[in-house]
Amino acid sequence: MSTSHIEEETVTYTIDSGVAWVKFNRPEKRNAMSPALNRRMLEVLDALEFHPEVGVLVLSGEGSAWTAGMDLQQYFRDTEAHGLAGTRQAQRESYGWWRRLRWYEKPTIAMVNGWCFGGGYGPLFACDLAFAAEEAKFGLSEINWGILPGGGASKVAVELLSFRRAMYHAMTGEPIDGATAAEWGLVNEALPLAQLQARVAEVAALLLEKNPIALKATKDALRRVREMTYDNAEDYLVRAQEAANSRDDSGRHEGLRQFLDEKRYKPGLGAYDRAHSRDA
Repeated sequence: MSTSHIEEETVTYTIDSGVAWVKFNRPEKRNAMSPALNRRMLEVLDALEFHPEVGVLVLSGEGSAWTAGMDLQQYFRDTEAHGLAGTRQAQRESYGWWRRLRWYEKPTIAMVNGWCFGGGYGPLFACDLAFAAEEAKFGLSEINWGILPGGGASKVAVELLSFRRAMYHAMTGEPIDGATAAEWGLVNEALPLAQLQARVAEVAALLLEKNPIALKATKDALRRVREMTYDNAEDYLVRAQEAANSRDDSGRHEGLRQFLDEKRYKPGLGAYDRAHSRDA
């Protein structure tokens, strides 16, 4: 079944200089995630994951919000009217694209331009990096309307925050600003809204210089090993490097060649030049 025009407009994107700029597009609802938006996100992720002109994906929001979380009317009340089957379908659609984003082929950056509440913590954590406007607001507001922070939000809180901060954040429902979110570890950096996109573009350009196979292996490895013992992580990383080499062993050899033989760069200070490799 083809996507309706209204559903298609819930998420928009443009591609510029190797970066896919993806936006939640329900500004009148503070970009709250509806079932239609969740279905559209799955389509957008499919379209961009192996797109030859995309090296980095940036996720932001139209208007004054990143996302205010789940749409209380459409995601909860309307789907619950269809019983457990409706609830489970809505969960599969939302959790499905968050999971997809966690293990995405390309590096991903959350550009939090405004409100990020509740269910928004799912895609926030799913993105590899996160930058926020100092003016942005973050909050787990579920306690204020009688539920716990579900959909992975509680897990995100304890993954990214200290235990005491996670408890306070979830139990009080009090929002914090972008600067505090950076201090607490919810995002990498916070800066004035007027400077946000330029900083994200700068980081995206830096990622585009790296070997894409190595980037994929690195981001997967960091997500996996955080749940492993040291010995298990050590073994996994050996296998992960071997798997990455099987996909692109020439990239590793080219980096070594430019450093050891040509002495053209220093790995501690920058990346090898993929444009001047022998295979280019």
